[in-house]
Amino acid sequence: MTDDAVLQRAVANEFSDLADLLDGISDAEWDTPSLCEGWRIREVVAHVTMAARYSEERFMTRLRECEFDFTRLSNEIARSDGELATSDLVADLRSDTMRGWTPPGGGYHGALNHVVIHGLDVTVPLGVPRRVPEATIRIVLNDLTAGGGHSNFGVDIEGRRLRATDLGWSYGSGAELRGAGEDLALTICGRTLPAGRIEGDPL
Repeated sequence: MTDDAVLQRAVANEFSDLADLLDGISDAEWDTPSLCEGWRIREVVAHVTMAARYSEERFMTRLRECEFDFTRLSNEIARSDGELATSDLVADLRSDTMRGWTPPGGGYHGALNHVVIHGLDVTVPLGVPRRVPEATIRIVLNDLTAGGGHSNFGVDIEGRRLRATDLGWSYGSGAELRGAGEDLALTICGRTLPAGRIEGDPL
């Protein structure tokens, strides 16, 4: 098990790297559809950085107004806050709040999975080459394949072998699905990738 200090640094680095990348893109690129259905790049970043703008008290108030439907609240905040100035969204990515943020009950593992997957939701459509460090994507892949967490995304990986072609990482046995570690992580999370990035029978 990776200790919290290592995980926190990885979380902070992912937020910082994503901020650096997005700080230089055009307004048109901010409007690029992400891998999250119905969300552009700007909505994904607004979603990822909610904690930078909403105190726990304010967030719970909003959640009660949405009858504790987190998906509804996420969509509302993504739509409204996605219209913030892109400089503000980038500043939120760099905020101290996000560097030390953990989701309720998820700890730093949950925070790392969140920022890595949503970061890829942004970078893949933008055509940005691999950016997640090997040690980090290994942690994410191990988390996603442990304890049935993948079922949260409606994806069944049992009876399948997953093999990262760039990491020397694999999971399970059965019909093989191959691809870069980042692409496997996205597939486990139910994302639809551009053609040719994954080889083998789909999940």
